[in-house]
Amino acid sequence: MNVIGLDRIDAGMIGTVGGKAAGLGEMIASGERVPPGFCLTTAAHASGTVPADELTAAYGRLGGGPVAVRSSATAEDLPDASFAGQQDTVLDVRGTDALVEAVRRCWASLDSERAVAYREAAGIDRADTRMAVVVQRMVDATVAGVLFTADPLTGSRSRMVVDAAPGLGTAVVDGSVTPDHHVLVEGEPAAAIEGGCLTAARLEELRAAGRRLAGHFGSPQDVEWAYDADGVLWLLQSRPITTLFPLPPDTGKPGPRLYMEAGHMQGMLRPFTPMGMDRLTHIWVKWCSFHGIDVDTREGASVLTPVGGRLYLDLTDFMRSAPVRGRLPQAMEIYGPQVKRAIEHLLDDPRFAPRPGLPFAPGPALRFGARILPTAAAHIAATIARPDRARARVDRALHAFRNQPRPGPEATAAERLDFVGEDAYAPILGAPMLAVTWPTFAGIILGTLPSALLHGVATEDELDAVLGGMPHNVTTEMDLALWRVAGNAREHRALFLETDPVELTGMYRRGALPDIGLADFLDVYGHRAAAEVDIGTPRWAEDPSPLFATIANYLRVEDPEQAPDRRFDRAALRARRTIGQLSLRGRARRPVRGRIASFAMRRSRELTGSRELAKFSWLIPFAEMRRQLLLIGGDLVRRGLLERADDVVFLKLDEVRTAVHDGADHRSAVTARRAVHDREVRRPRVPALLMSDGTDVEAVLPRPEAEEGTLPGMPAAAGRTTGRARVVRDPTGAHIEPGEILVAPTTDPGWTPLFMTAAGLVTETGSPVAHGPTVAREYGIPAVICVRDATREIRTGQVITVDGTAGTVTVESEGSEE
Repeated sequence: MNVIGLDRIDAGMIGTVGGKAAGLGEMIASGERVPPGFCLTTAAHASGTVPADELTAAYGRLGGGPVAVRSSATAEDLPDASFAGQQDTVLDVRGTDALVEAVRRCWASLDSERAVAYREAAGIDRADTRMAVVVQRMVDATVAGVLFTADPLTGSRSRMVVDAAPGLGTAVVDGSVTPDHHVLVEGEPAAAIEGGCLTAARLEELRAAGRRLAGHFGSPQDVEWAYDADGVLWLLQSRPITTLFPLPPDTGKPGPRLYMEAGHMQGMLRPFTPMGMDRLTHIWVKWCSFHGIDVDTREGASVLTPVGGRLYLDLTDFMRSAPVRGRLPQAMEIYGPQVKRAIEHLLDDPRFAPRPGLPFAPGPALRFGARILPTAAAHIAATIARPDRARARVDRALHAFRNQPRPGPEATAAERLDFVGEDAYAPILGAPMLAVTWPTFAGIILGTLPSALLHGVATEDELDAVLGGMPHNVTTEMDLALWRVAGNAREHRALFLETDPVELTGMYRRGALPDIGLADFLDVYGHRAAAEVDIGTPRWAEDPSPLFATIANYLRVEDPEQAPDRRFDRAALRARRTIGQLSLRGRARRPVRGRIASFAMRRSRELTGSRELAKFSWLIPFAEMRRQLLLIGGDLVRRGLLERADDVVFLKLDEVRTAVHDGADHRSAVTARRAVHDREVRRPRVPALLMSDGTDVEAVLPRPEAEEGTLPGMPAAAGRTTGRARVVRDPTGAHIEPGEILVAPTTDPGWTPLFMTAAGLVTETGSPVAHGPTVAREYGIPAVICVRDATREIRTGQVITVDGTAGTVTVESEGSEE
């Protein structure tokens, strides 16, 4: 069957008629007014020959005359990919010969340069894509345009957007005219524009059509429409808006709610796998329960709320609390200037009007504080007094983390499941975690205390210099250890520079690589990786290819003075000299404060590096949990319940339990979740502040004023440097030449090996106390964070200047896209 009428098509026929035709068939079936027409199926395209006779007969049944001929690929107008404008539409086609030629043009557009690029960006395989063609009677439009049933710029599901222009709607979609722009706010009547082409009545008619279509398809829609000379509304197309960030779960509570994305504090903007989210939230609940704090774990009720695979904090009750809300902007400074501005903006919103009371029950909090604070104070004081003893306790704790009892080779899947569900948490909740926590807190206190004591005495540059070259930091020790591994690789330089990291990984596993000490490195640091807080992410011990890419970067360092160990030593020397100068200056100007600050700065050299210890430690049992899960996954593969061992990370632990004990088959769920996860991995922007109606709060704020060519951000590591930008969205296999400036969405410890050859750092998110900026300061690398859309505003090869003191990035020259 090569031709089928639109009125005989339904959603289940996408493989035969493509996404556009399937949508039109659904619209007709639901009673919408759609121009009549037919579809030339994918079977015709597969044959390679236009069935002219069938096409002519169908065209005759339609009545001849002008028609619109539009592509309808099987990967088009889908929830994951709209392909808007990527494949051809031919309007006002008249006659059989012109119709056949228009069909050929639509077929050819499947492999146009723009369509190929779109498929590659969306991760769509050409072999899985087929082309159908829709032929519809032309509407003699007097006015036409586009209706979005949710605001595509802000994400708000409470606002519809209508763009309209006289004549054909192509003028709106191809951007050749400036259309009338209407925003329809939920609960407010539509208002016409004076001299515009739509009346208020027609706007309300469009709003009603949008509601019907969004309801029918179950998601916000991008709708093309036209009014004919008789004032009749025709709906020409409806497809999902693919760019919207998912909505938070419905809490059932009245009024809007506000959520803040929390993952970027750990350098995590990628979506969590279902198992990663499940285990991280489980740790939170276990920790709270261990300390006597009740946590509501119902979906949407907890302060921790998964949205789009990311972890959000519900700030609503804090925003509405009269005693707390006034302090929120200052508290949000740590998350960047844009977040602070957004909070200040919302404090004036009457929907967040202040209410009496605290956002939490004070009783449990007070009891917890009364129990934990004296203990914490005593341990922190003891740590500051005797840091050598604290480090000895840390060494014993790390030994306990590494040597906790675990299932052996002969363990059953059920026994491994018990370990992942309960036993693995023993060191995280017990004494070993406390042993590394106190130095972490002591280090944070000592690192921030001089800033308060020496306000007006020391400059920001000097205070940052004090934090440079810190010893006892497990992350910088890791990076320097990898530098030494690279040193061992120098006699095999050509091999490591010219061989793909993935191929090197295969050689390493086969024992075909020279021994450069990588095995010893992985024994200590193999539990780490980029995005390591997600248990679904492979560790370096499983996949060392990112390390081979970094080793290649290190081997390109030819100037001895740019060697990372020398840079680190220079930062440490500058820190000691600056401490000496500030100690003298502080005592002279403020004798008491100066002496306390001097002690804090000198003792910080013993403890501030310890701030990385807590995360480093709990990731050790986390990595073991992942290893056990993969072994369970392998068992489920052998039982025919999963396709791949790592499919297990796309399940929650309770689901794995049903597979292990009851033989439940979750393969269809895994397939669907992998698809969603892959789509979210490609998402270019994640809202930092999200409203319950989907509004990205930062998107509604005016951009802060800045000089032309200057991008404002937040200071993270002092200093100023100029160099060529290297935009990196994923550290795996990243290539950075010595002296280039790393521009990234975010960073975590898994990114920090790249810092060793970078001259500066720019990120779109982060906090000055997060891991990436901390390590940048220790290497003496200028860093600016919270630069909105940095990876899109800056191109690889551009010469940029990073001012880590002012918090600005200046684009000096043009570069090129990779």
